[in-house]
Amino acid sequence: MLPITAYANRLSVRPGEPLEIKVSSQSTQPYNVQLTRVVCADPNPEGPGWKEIPIDADINSSYPSRFQSHHLGSYVLVDTRSAPSLTHSALTLTTLIYPTTPVKGLQGVIDTGFLSLGIDQDGYVSGSVKGGGQFSLEKFGNLCEREWYRVFCSYDWTAEVVTLGCAAHSTSVRGALIQETFPCPGVDLSPEITEVSVACLLDPEAKAFFNGKIEAPCIYNKSVDSLMAAHTEVQTGDPAIYAAWDFSLRIESDTAVDAGPNELHGPLHNIPTRAVRGASWSGNEMCWRHAPDEYAAIHFHDDDAGDFQWETDFTFKVPHDFKSGFYSINLTSGHDKDAIPFYVCPPKGIRTADICVVVPTFTYIVYGNYVRFDYGEAWEQRALDWNAYPHSPGAHPEYGLSTYNHHSDGSGVGYSSRFRPLLNLRPGYLIFPHDVGSGLRHVQADTHLLAWLEHCGYSYDIVTDEELHMEGVSTIQDYPTVLTGTHPEYHTAESWQAFADYKALGGRLCYLGGNGFYWRIAVHPETPGILEIRRAESGIRVWASEPGEYYNAFDGHYGGLWTRNARPPQQLVGVGFTSQGDFVGSYYRKNPDADNPRASWIFDGIEDKILGNFGLSGGGAAGFEVDRAEPRFGTPSNALILASSEGHSDFFMAVPEEMMTPLANLADAPMDELIRSDMVFFETLSGGAVFSVGSITFCGSLPHNNFDNNISALLRNVINRFINPDPFDYPIS
Repeated sequence: MLPITAYANRLSVRPGEPLEIKVSSQSTQPYNVQLTRVVCADPNPEGPGWKEIPIDADINSSYPSRFQSHHLGSYVLVDTRSAPSLTHSALTLTTLIYPTTPVKGLQGVIDTGFLSLGIDQDGYVSGSVKGGGQFSLEKFGNLCEREWYRVFCSYDWTAEVVTLGCAAHSTSVRGALIQETFPCPGVDLSPEITEVSVACLLDPEAKAFFNGKIEAPCIYNKSVDSLMAAHTEVQTGDPAIYAAWDFSLRIESDTAVDAGPNELHGPLHNIPTRAVRGASWSGNEMCWRHAPDEYAAIHFHDDDAGDFQWETDFTFKVPHDFKSGFYSINLTSGHDKDAIPFYVCPPKGIRTADICVVVPTFTYIVYGNYVRFDYGEAWEQRALDWNAYPHSPGAHPEYGLSTYNHHSDGSGVGYSSRFRPLLNLRPGYLIFPHDVGSGLRHVQADTHLLAWLEHCGYSYDIVTDEELHMEGVSTIQDYPTVLTGTHPEYHTAESWQAFADYKALGGRLCYLGGNGFYWRIAVHPETPGILEIRRAESGIRVWASEPGEYYNAFDGHYGGLWTRNARPPQQLVGVGFTSQGDFVGSYYRKNPDADNPRASWIFDGIEDKILGNFGLSGGGAAGFEVDRAEPRFGTPSNALILASSEGHSDFFMAVPEEMMTPLANLADAPMDELIRSDMVFFETLSGGAVFSVGSITFCGSLPHNNFDNNISALLRNVINRFINPDPFDYPIS
C-alpha cells in the first residue's frame, strides 16, 4: 500500500462549503499539507510544465499520521440482535448460488457466527460449526463455474450432527440432490446470533469473500427436510423462518430486504452488482423492473470497491471569495507524497466569468484507477525521468479497479466510486509512456485547455457534470459560452439534458474533445459519487454486459450507448464517435466550408490549409478517438464542416455500432471515409451556436510553440465571438 494517500468526500465544491479530507499515512511522523491552484498538470518538460501555485490557507499545517484500513470485496452484513432468540435445537442455512471462481479458495456464502455455509478451498460445498470443525460435501464433487445450485447446511445440536446438501438448479435442469450427514459432537455452545453475513465469513471481520451470484438466502430455526431445501421456493410464512432475504426487492438500493417475520434488513457493503439474472430468468423479459422475481440475485465479487469510509482528518472550508478553478491539496511525509485534486465552482447562481468549463468528473470516476495493460517498466522510467506522479493503479490494485477492468472472476466492473484514492486523477499522472507527446488523458490532458485560458488571459469558471446532474441547466444557462473538456464521454440523462437545454436557450457550446456523450450512466440514488455503467449491445468496450442485464440498477433505465437511447451525440454537438486508433495525432485539412461567410471569421489571421500537425497529445490535433458529422444520426442540416482530418494510421478502426457486416456500414460509405475527425460549426434557432472539434487530442495542440500556433489562434477566434453578446443568425435555406 502507498505510504501516504487520501481522498476527499467530493471532487467539486462551492465557496462556503466544506471539503472533508481523509488521509491514511503509515509513518510515525506528522505529514505536511499545502494547498495549490493547478494551472497545468502535464509533467512533460517539452510543454508548459507542471505548474501549481501555492495558496495561503488555514489547512496548510502538519497533522498526525494514522493508518486507515480498508478491504475489497462485497457482502451483506446484518445486525440481528433485535431478533427473537432461537427456540428450537437446530438451524439451517439454505440459498441458491452461482459460483464464478469455485476453486479460488475458501468462500463464505452465509455465516451466522457459529454456523456457516460456503465453498471450501477445493471447490466443495462446505459448512462449519464454531468449535466443531469444517465439513465438506465431497460426494457431490467440485462445483462448476457459472452453474446454479441450491445448497444447504443444517446443524442439530441435540443430535450433534451437521447435514450438507447440494443440487443442480437451473431453469432447464434439476440435478439429483446429494446430501451427507456428519457427526459433530462435543460442541459447547449456547447458540445466539448477533450478526449474519452473506457472501463472506466473519472472523470477526469480513473475509473469504464469495465470487458469484447469490439468491434467496434463508435461515430456518429447525432442521429442514432435504427435499424442501433443495427443490422448493422459500415459504416466508413458515413460522420457523428466522430470516429470508429477497434480493428482488429494492434493487436500486444498498439494502438487502428480509421478507421474513423479523425484518432483518441489512446494508450491502462495497456495491455488489444488482439487477442481474437470477436462477429463474426466462429470457422473456429484459428489464428487471418488469419481472423483478427473475432478477432476484446479487453478483458479489472479492474485489468490489465502494466507499472506503475513512474518517476525516481535516476539513477545508472554501472561503467565500475563493476563485473558481482546479486545486490540489498536497501531502508530504518525508520523501513520500500524494495529492488530492478538487474543483472549486463559483457560488451557486452566480457567474464570475463569461466562460464556463464543464469538467467531466463523471468520466474521470468511470476511468478511476484504470489498471492498464501497458503499465510496466517503460511507464515507471518515464515517470522517473519527468519527475511525474510516481504511483500507478497498475502497481496498486488494492484501491479498487475502474470500469475498464475485469473482476477477478472475469466479469466486467460496472460500478466506480470516488470515495477512495483515485491515483490516475492526480496532477502529474501519466497515461501512456509513448515517445510522441506527453501521453496524457482526462484530468491531466484537460489542463492543456486550462493552461491555454490562463495564458490568453481569459477568466473562466469551472463546474463539473455532477453539478449539471444535480442542478440541471441552471448551473450554466447564464454563461455566454460553455466549453467541454477533451473527453466528456459519460453522462447521465440529467447532465446530457443540461447541455441540450443550454443550447436550446441560445447558449454557445464548444465541444473540444472526442468520443463525447457516448455512454449513458446512472448515479447511485443514495450515495452520489458512485456511478454505474452497463455496456449493452454495442460500442467500443473492453467487456460486455450479459444479455438481460442492460438496464441500470440505480435508476432502472436502459444503459449502454446514448445512440441506442435515441440521443446520438450528433444531435447535440453535430459530430459523434466514429473511429479509434493508437494514441497518435494527425492533422486537419480545411474544407471549402471554411470560406463560407457564416464561419470564415473562425480562420481570421490563419492562412494555413493544414491545421494542428503538432501537439503534446500524440503529435497532432486530430487523433486517438475521433468524431465525424453524420446527418443520419442528427447532424443539423445547417452544419458547416470546416475541416476534416486525414493521414490516420492503419490502427484506426470504425466503431462497431455502425458496422452491419465487415464490408457494410450504416452510413453506406467507403470504410476509410468513416475514419476522420470533423471540425463543425452551426447556428441554433435561439441565436446560439455550436463549435465542435471531434478529437480527443485537439487541446494537446494548444500549448505548442508557447501557445502561438494555428489551433490556438482558431480557438481564440471562436471564444472571442462566442462571448460577444450579438446573436447568431440562423441561416434560411
